[in-house]
Amino acid sequence: MTTSAASVAAPESRPARHTGSKLLRALVCISAAITVLILISLVVYILIKGVPNLKPELFARKYTSDNCSMLPAILNTITVTLISLLFAVPLGVGSAIYLAEYAKRGSRLVRLVRLTTETLAGIPSIVYGLFGYLMFTIALKFGYSLLSGILTLSIMVLPTIMRTTEEALVAVPDLYREGSFGLGAGRLRTVWRIVLPSAMPGIASGVILAIGRIVGETAALIFTSGTDTGVAGLTSSGRTLAIHMYALWNEGLHMEAAYATGVVLLILVVGINALASYAAKKVER
Repeated sequence: MTTSAASVAAPESRPARHTGSKLLRALVCISAAITVLILISLVVYILIKGVPNLKPELFARKYTSDNCSMLPAILNTITVTLISLLFAVPLGVGSAIYLAEYAKRGSRLVRLVRLTTETLAGIPSIVYGLFGYLMFTIALKFGYSLLSGILTLSIMVLPTIMRTTEEALVAVPDLYREGSFGLGAGRLRTVWRIVLPSAMPGIASGVILAIGRIVGETAALIFTSGTDTGVAGLTSSGRTLAIHMYALWNEGLHMEAAYATGVVLLILVVGINALASYAAKKVER
């Protein structure tokens, strides 16, 4: 009697699970559709507003109040991005390798470093800007310069690169390491030849996130690198493309040039991210 009752009750519970699964799938699909729709709307809006305002004088070699050239800002942006990554990527990847491969798993040191990096990753960029202003601009007497901005941005994106790289390394199966050790390879060779190539997609994701934050940053750079309109050296003041767009928009006199700058900024971010993904795939192979 009990068995028959159970056999009758069992089919009744399946439709409930099936309905819940359908509801969850519908919610996930709706969320994804809304996200994609918002992204497409933003891109289309920027293109509609900015593309008609792209003019040759916006790419003049020297900025004036008449042409509002963005070429110096583009060159400064590329310089800041590349040198910031040159500082942050080796430090972040190296720290992640130590935590994931050499440090004792679950130790107090690992937990403390993870808590610290997660906390630093959530700090607003303006706080990093104030720190960079006090440390690099005033204390170290670098003044308003690209070097002050680069060092500030390197510190700002370091936690992101470090955490994403560590998660990518931890996700590599231990069977890969055990097979390498079984063939006589040491830990360093195993990490370099086996673990890092397997984790390269995750590392590339962290670098791409860092690039997006560097290129789009304004608050931290206003406090450290300044807003000079010319092509800057490491020891001189200069504005990046995001600051250039902010300045034009804030003045309210060159709104068309601000929209055009937004288009170029969007293209620059997509282009740099594409190059980073391509380089990651080459390294992975």
